[in-house]
Amino acid sequence: MDINARSLGRRDFLRGSLAAAALAATGSLAACATSGTGTSTSQSSAPAGQVSDTNPFGVQSGSTVDAVIFKGGYGIDYAEFAAKQVEAKQQGVTVKVSPTTKVAQTLQPRFVAGNPPDVIDNSGAGLIGVNTIRDQLAELNDVIEAKNYEGTVIKDTLYQGVTEPGTFDGKFIVLNYALTVYAIWYSASLFEQNGWTVPKTYDEMLALGKEAKGKGKYLLGWGKEAATYYQTLAISSAIKEGGNEVRLALDNLKPGCWSLSPIQDAFNGLKKIIDAGYMKPGGAGTVFTAAQAQWSDAEDFILYPSGSWIENEMKDQTKSGFKMTGAPEPVVSSNSQMPWEALHSTAGEGYIVPSQGKNVAGGKEFLRAMLSKDAAVNFAKTKLSSTIVKGTVPADGFGSTALQSQIKMLEAAGSNIFSWTVLNPADLYGMNTDQLVVWNSFLSGDSDVAKLTKGLQDITDKVAKDDSIKKVQVS
Repeated sequence: MDINARSLGRRDFLRGSLAAAALAATGSLAACATSGTGTSTSQSSAPAGQVSDTNPFGVQSGSTVDAVIFKGGYGIDYAEFAAKQVEAKQQGVTVKVSPTTKVAQTLQPRFVAGNPPDVIDNSGAGLIGVNTIRDQLAELNDVIEAKNYEGTVIKDTLYQGVTEPGTFDGKFIVLNYALTVYAIWYSASLFEQNGWTVPKTYDEMLALGKEAKGKGKYLLGWGKEAATYYQTLAISSAIKEGGNEVRLALDNLKPGCWSLSPIQDAFNGLKKIIDAGYMKPGGAGTVFTAAQAQWSDAEDFILYPSGSWIENEMKDQTKSGFKMTGAPEPVVSSNSQMPWEALHSTAGEGYIVPSQGKNVAGGKEFLRAMLSKDAAVNFAKTKLSSTIVKGTVPADGFGSTALQSQIKMLEAAGSNIFSWTVLNPADLYGMNTDQLVVWNSFLSGDSDVAKLTKGLQDITDKVAKDDSIKKVQVS
């Protein structure tokens, strides 16, 4: 929000409070999460320069910062913006920004060889499970204790609760940069044109599917790499229905967690839509961005579940006048514990600094640049999504209907903002690759709810029973 605009003062306060609530909702989980084992985050002995307010980590002049950035919905230009800031502020320092679409596949060999990058955007379907490397990550408390490029202590510029989602066994090792709102996305102009109302339940989605089919359109669609977006949708609906019982069962990998009634209700709601022929076929063989273009450009289907990165991800493949807008994910009954307005929102884009990197100080300086007001405003304006830095999004959302709708959803949700686990079960334990197989089969109509449930439970049980995997117990 623009805190200099008096007329926007109340909206700024609400936006800050609600975003903080979103982050705190996730953070409360991390705050009580333990693995039962200690961790070691020894720092690199790489040479350092003189420490000062303007060089708080002692980045050495003439050194290079090796930054590997996930090239997904947000691209990498925002990271290149921060890199230029580092080079301008720290004399003789060079930042090398390398994109990747498969973080784990690209970087695991480097971790094994003891030669990781200095800073990593550990995001996307192919990210590295934090549990597998957290002993090798530097603590980041000194980053937020430092002053930003504007001369203000960084922690004073951030929404409350931003460190908890990346805190493990009391150690802050993951800086989640982007504030993500999960929703059902649609074209407001298309809905206005056809007189359609955004569905609030799975039954209403089914009824809308019939209307859309009459107009030659499908209700939903998907791409193979993003099939688990529907898992996120189903979990959100189930948590709205059943509350903490559902969340904690999934968070703690409980036996039979996927068989809980609220989850089954969401699965059955999706199954009815699939069986009715309202899911666009062929998604399992379609690259996810191509499938998303079938929604945002061709308008072959009319609803799509995703995080708020979707607008930026599809900005070059969105029909003119589309008016991309978000709405809360559906509830499964009128007796849900949380209202339809309840919102799944959390901080994402998890940045990490390997403790054995050649330039740990440079990796932290890169994060300091990312948390400057200039970098945060640049991100919000170019990616049409908020960061964890306060006061960077004006009420008009830079002209974005999607960003405007995010603000409205956060305000309507009030305290009913939720998430699950520190990075969610798939990210924390690296289950997403296996889950994609199960979900692609289900969305294609090649399996039923029973097979979906068994497949997901088998994946969960395998992790739960593997004593070599550190577990995070959430209470």
